[in-house]
Parts: sequence; structure tokens; C-alpha cells
Amino acid sequence: MSMADLLARTKGESGGGGGASLWDLPFPSLDALHDACGAIPESRDLTLGLERGFLSIRDALRVVIDPVTQPLSWMLRESLAVMTGTPWWIMIPLLLLVTWLVSKSWRVLVFVAISLALLAFVDHYVAAMQTLAIIFVCAFICVLFGVPIGIAMSRSDRLQRIIIPILDMLQTLPPFVYLIPLIFLFSVTEPKLYGIAIILYAIVPVIRLTDLGIRLVDKDVIEAADAFGMTNRQKLFGVQIPLALPNIMAGVNQTIMMSLAMVVIASLVSAPGLGVLVLRGIRSLELGVGLVAGFGIVLLAIMLDRVTKASLARIDASQARR
Repeated sequence: MSMADLLARTKGESGGGGGASLWDLPFPSLDALHDACGAIPESRDLTLGLERGFLSIRDALRVVIDPVTQPLSWMLRESLAVMTGTPWWIMIPLLLLVTWLVSKSWRVLVFVAISLALLAFVDHYVAAMQTLAIIFVCAFICVLFGVPIGIAMSRSDRLQRIIIPILDMLQTLPPFVYLIPLIFLFSVTEPKLYGIAIILYAIVPVIRLTDLGIRLVDKDVIEAADAFGMTNRQKLFGVQIPLALPNIMAGVNQTIMMSLAMVVIASLVSAPGLGVLVLRGIRSLELGVGLVAGFGIVLLAIMLDRVTKASLARIDASQARR
């Protein structure tokens, strides 16, 4: 069928009106071609085929993925149980102690103490601890896997060319898209459902900045290490990683921030925490509930940002003194 016939069909085949205009020529999309010839599939046939293809391999994927991701569910459950089951008069001083050990800053310590007290004062302590528990587990796993991947990328240009498009895809996909295939793979009651989504969304910065930091190590320093007869392992742990540590810590900071952002979206699939209260405010049109929970999330974000940045400043200062 000619394009003129296709145009006539899209215009209703009225038979009059001065003929077809090139200005109104439709793009030959699947739906337009299907209107002209019924043998051509529609775009919904394509999406339906993708859905059926995914469902056909779902059981096989579960057999492989379930055992691998089950430890993530255990870690999330235990972390949630510990941080919500421990009395506040133990958990808050413990968090303040960790803050001091990491930051060595009285200003950051006082800010974290006031923020936690404020969250507890408005009865958001449990929700805040749930959010922190999820962030701690997911950020830890992101660093555990992201830093070695970044190191491997920095040592192989070929591997970097392979992984960079994957990272670009993970970084540009809308956050809600991460949840779509996972909902079909796992039960909504499984913590790994939202845990995997958070990890996939937040792991990109630590991989990229680890790779960048090691590649930015001064070549003269590497040549000096070679002159001293260092092995590749000694150069990596004794020279490259220490010098790249500011970039790695910056990646950790961004990973934590992205984990916090994804925790709110993951509340749509049963992730506990402050995101549930934000979702409740949207669903029930409870303005106050949503705003207070949102303010709590902002406080957590600022707390985590200040602590990681204070740690990064300590690393920079220690390297400047060398």
C-alpha cells in the first residue's frame, strides 16, 4: 500500500477535500502501518510480547536470583529489627558515638543530636530508624560491590567501555522503572524487592568516582612506585587507593544521598520508614503528615551529608599534611 493510501486511511478516507498534503504525512509507526495493513502488528503487540517473554523466563530467573539475593532480605530484616528494637537511650548515643568517630567535629555532633531529638519529639523516631537501617544496609552493599568494580574498571579500558553504558542506563532510568520487573520477580513482602531497587539506583556514583579517582592518580607517583619495585597489589593498596580516597568518599556520599531518595519511592512496594508517611500524606491528602515526614527526610539527608563530608574533609586534611 502506498503512503498516499496510508494518508487517506488516517484521514478517514473521506474521498474529498482537495487530496493529501505532504504537510500532514504521518510517520510510518507501527500503529499507522497497522491501520493501513492489518498484517502488520500494533505497538501494543510489541509490549505484550515483551511481557509474555519476561513472564516465560520468570520462574527460571527466580531459581537463580532468589538464593543470591536472600542474604539481602536477612540483612534488611535484622537491621530493621536491631535499630527499631533497641531502646532510644541506647541507639541515639550509639549513633552519636559513630558520628564523632567518623567526623571528629563537635558542630556535626551537635547538629545530629538536635536532629535526632527533633525527630523523636514529633513521634517519627521509629520511622527515622527504619529509614536509616535501610540506607545503612544498601549503602554498605553499594560500597562493597561498587568499589571493586570501580577498581577493575580503572585497570582495564576494555572493561570500562563495557560497563560505562550499563552505568549510563542505570543512572538515566526513572526510579519507578526499577520496581516494575522486581514486582514480578519477588513477593511484595520480601525486603529484597526494595533493597535491590535501591542498590541498582544508588551504586552508580561510587563505581564512577572510584574509577575516576584511581585514574587521576599522578603518573609520576606510579612511576616512583614502580622504581621502588612495588607489585601491582602494593601499588593499588599503598598508593592508588589512598590517593583516590577523596574521590571514593565523594562517591559514597552521593550513593547515600541517592539511597535516601530511592527509599521514599520504594515505600510504594512496602519499604518502611518516613517514605510511608509521605505516601500516606499523598494518598489521604493529609498535608501536615506529608510535610512533617518530608522535613524528617530532609533532616536525615543533611545529617548523612554533613557526616560524610566531615569525614572527607578529615581525609583531605590528613593527605595535605603528608
